[in-house]
Amino acid sequence: METRATSNNAASGLIAGTRPLAPDVPSSELTARLKNIRREMEAHQLDVIVLTDVKNIQYFTDFRSFSWYFNSRPFFTVITATDLILFAAVYEQAYVDQKPRTFAALYYDGYVNEGAALVADSVRNIFKGKTPSIAIDYGEEMAGRGSLPLVNALRELSTGGNLQSASPTLWRVRQIKTPFEAELKRTAFAICNDAFDQTIVQARIGITEYELWRMMQAQTFLNGADSGDPFPVIFSKGDFMYGRPPTARRLEPGHYVWADFRATYGGYSADRNRIARAGEPAPWELETYKAVRDITLEYCHSIRPGMTSSEVYAIGSKLWAPMNAGNKFALMAAGSLSVRWGHGSGMDVVETPSLGPYDHTVICPGMILHIEPKLERDGAVFQCEEAFYVREDGIDFLTPLSPESVPIIGE
Repeated sequence: METRATSNNAASGLIAGTRPLAPDVPSSELTARLKNIRREMEAHQLDVIVLTDVKNIQYFTDFRSFSWYFNSRPFFTVITATDLILFAAVYEQAYVDQKPRTFAALYYDGYVNEGAALVADSVRNIFKGKTPSIAIDYGEEMAGRGSLPLVNALRELSTGGNLQSASPTLWRVRQIKTPFEAELKRTAFAICNDAFDQTIVQARIGITEYELWRMMQAQTFLNGADSGDPFPVIFSKGDFMYGRPPTARRLEPGHYVWADFRATYGGYSADRNRIARAGEPAPWELETYKAVRDITLEYCHSIRPGMTSSEVYAIGSKLWAPMNAGNKFALMAAGSLSVRWGHGSGMDVVETPSLGPYDHTVICPGMILHIEPKLERDGAVFQCEEAFYVREDGIDFLTPLSPESVPIIGE
């Protein structure tokens, strides 16, 4: 029987890659994004969108600063029909002025409350006594940062005292990716896929979860990642807890290794699951892995533009039904509000649409979708997550396909 990625020796160390820094977003792309959001603002009758989520700010400005990681002096951005303004602490001015930008900038001296006040004062000055319709990026799949003074001030300024969610309007633009974005995603997937293969080769029976996790996390950066949130790497024989941080648990024969990556390239994340088995699998395990992989790929190839997310879900449910008997993965229980077979992604690990029965978003060319059915059976876990770019005539996989046979860590 063929085995893959086998090793008993972790002494070979990590591997430094030569991948270049991610490119700046072309000015033409930034111009198109701004044109698109203004079109959607007009359609949704919005005069102002206030951005507080780092991904939204980066999407429209391509501005990146390590100061984002401090809560005391946050960034904000305001979009109107004629303005794109970045708000930052005063010490950021030298960095902003370092090169030409596609946005204007205003600076506050102080902390979050002073920043919020500057945003509100600027909106007031732009509209000069008029009452604009204002939305802020709090909503589905967005983690906007702000403050109660910001919310209260914007509500007082907005039509009817109604501060709206900008999330639906923003996703109308962000969920359609350009080829430039798709290539950044392709690179992010390659970084993480390689990191898994490179470290599984070095794994051994007896290694701890946190040792393997540290190696994988470090290898993603050596492969060219520009950021990498912590991600799960777990060993199990049936007690899978998918959000659990790595522990001192040691790898044993029969364990399955499950990992789900988070690293980014150019700000675009790689949400890609990978698995491996410790020791030789039984024939039923090889057969089950192949069946899960085959169904996952068949499912991906069945998706076309014009379908709704709920229709995509129905196709997956039909394909997956023969495998689902005895599946212990609780989140796939019928009737669950969170049940789905996959989701969109881009700068965020998870984006709209949600490929579940309650989402009726139409699948469009330019979306990046993930298909990730998971099967737990007799202590094993089988998952072959695939991600692809939707085109007019079909799909373009952005990742190397999952291995034809489950990777094995030798005893």
